[in-house]
Amino acid sequence: MKKTLIATTLVATAAAGTTVLVAGPASADVERRGTCAGATYELNVDRERGGYDVDADIENARAFSEWTVAVRHNGKVAVSRTLKADDEGELDLDTFRKNTRGKDTFKLTVTPAGGGACSVKVSVA
Repeated sequence: MKKTLIATTLVATAAAGTTVLVAGPASADVERRGTCAGATYELNVDRERGGYDVDADIENARAFSEWTVAVRHNGKVAVSRTLKADDEGELDLDTFRKNTRGKDTFKLTVTPAGGGACSVKVSVA
């Protein structure tokens, strides 16, 4: 009965043109946000293939402004780049990191050219 109800709901929702989102375990997708120099930055950590897909995004930055974006994994620099926002003020940086023993900690630091650094941290078990 329960499976039939779920299947019927999914079919009805799909027919109506609505997107269905399925949530996974709480530790599978972690997101943290902050603001820096008028822009919003976000760190997403998703459990994938024995490790983590790590995505850093900046939105609403000044168009074509330069930012240094760095992701640390357990205190060590995983990736660091100076990037230029597009004409809509967006930029992103992605990396894949292998799962380590115990808790994995990711820290995103974003620094606008000529400005101060802003950061956010995520820990996953």
